[in-house]
Parts: sequence; structure tokens; C-alpha cells
Amino acid sequence: MQILFQKFQGAGNDFVMLDNRTHIFKGLSTAQIAQLCHRNTGVGADGLILVETSDIADFKMVYYNADGHQSSMCGNGGRCAVAFAKRLKIIQTKTSFEAVDGLHEAEILSDGMVRLGMMSVSKITSHQDALVLDTGSPHFVALKDSLAEIDMQKEGAQIRYSDPFKAEGINVNFIALTPSGGLNIRTYERGVENETQACGTGAVAAAIAADYWGLPCPKNPITLHALGGTLQVDFNKAEKHYKAVYLTGPVQFVFSGEIIC
Repeated sequence: MQILFQKFQGAGNDFVMLDNRTHIFKGLSTAQIAQLCHRNTGVGADGLILVETSDIADFKMVYYNADGHQSSMCGNGGRCAVAFAKRLKIIQTKTSFEAVDGLHEAEILSDGMVRLGMMSVSKITSHQDALVLDTGSPHFVALKDSLAEIDMQKEGAQIRYSDPFKAEGINVNFIALTPSGGLNIRTYERGVENETQACGTGAVAAAIAADYWGLPCPKNPITLHALGGTLQVDFNKAEKHYKAVYLTGPVQFVFSGEIIC
């Protein structure tokens, strides 16, 4: 199959983007999607995103992990989908789009940053010294003194494949306070099965966890420093319920091309 694609990245999280409004790519197999995302023999990406028509919003986002399987919500992928939709002239600067976890509002800001509305969060559970919560995708968040020496591939996989989580998988985030009061974050993503440069739903989970724990972070927004860039998360909080949650960060068009898959 001959595929025209565009590639975008948001804080280092990179995605192959396909315009599927005519359903030309409906027959893509798991193996073909994994091939497109392969970093040695394909385009190379953390995931693939199809932009399709929607009956209830400006467009629909369908997300696949790099392993080729359809997955849950991707925050940075959603922000890249918004920039892609603007490039396709589907939207201008404000939009509402459909994703697997429901409708999302988003806006392209004057500085080119993309601000994305995320789902509300009310269920937060403790797991030993960590927290587990769903921000559109399931996340494990643990606080560390420092992140520099952590082997994310090893430690992330150990948690992701441990008995409580191995059936469905979980994304693993380690966070540490910065001297300025922000958070450093590193994330191991299921479906990629490796550390990624950033994770949008992971950043949201980390910010909410930091507030839940009462860490001394300046709020609204909480600033998170990932390997690939800086993200910001703000929210409203009523007791233990987090709503009006927004993820803001950079998006960049990387390149477009054509590949036979």
C-alpha cells in the first residue's frame, strides 16, 4: 500500500499522522502499523494517528501504539492531531474532537502551543508508595529523589509486567521535584514498551499525583520537564475530584513523505 503521511512531534513524543477522512486506510493491519512506526525500517514514531470524520465534532482521532494495536487516549498525540487538523484546514484555532475516551476541546494558542482539555479524574488509588490513576490512559506514578540514574527500560518494564498490571498493562512514571518547584518526569509507555521522550497523559497523571500528595509545586499550571520538552498542566480541584484538566505544550510539524507498506 502506498501511504502519504505527515509526522508531528509534541515535546519529543512523535507520531505518524494519516488523513483517513475517506477511509482509505481502513484496512491497515497491526503489522503494517507497527512497520510504519518502526524506527529502523519505517517512518519511526511512538504511535500512529488517523484523523477521520465525526458526526459529533470537528474530527475523530484514532490512536495506535507503536506495536500496531489500537490504544487508549494519548495526550501529546491529541495535541498533534489538532495541529494536523489545522494543516488539513479542518479547523482554525479552536476545536472539539472525538477520541476513544470522549470529546475533547482544544485550542492552538498565539505562540503555537496547543492546549488540550483532558478527562476529569476522581479515582486515585495507592499502590505501595505510588499512585495509580486513569487520565485517559492508566498510569503508575512514583516519587523519586532523582531520575538521572534510573534504568527506565528495566524498572518500567518490571512494574508494567508485574502481577497487578500485566493483563492490561500500565504506563509507568517516575517524578522528582526540581529546585524551582517544577517536576522532572520520565515515562515508560506500554505499547511502545520503552521509555519515550514525553507522555501527555503521564504528565497529567504526574501533576495530579503531585497535588494529591501535597508536594510543594506552584500550581495552575504545574510545569513538568520531560526528556523531550516542557509541558504544563492545570486543573480545578474539588476535594479529591480533578476537573477542567488541561495539558499545554509545544507541537512541531517534522516532515511529510510517502512510504510503501
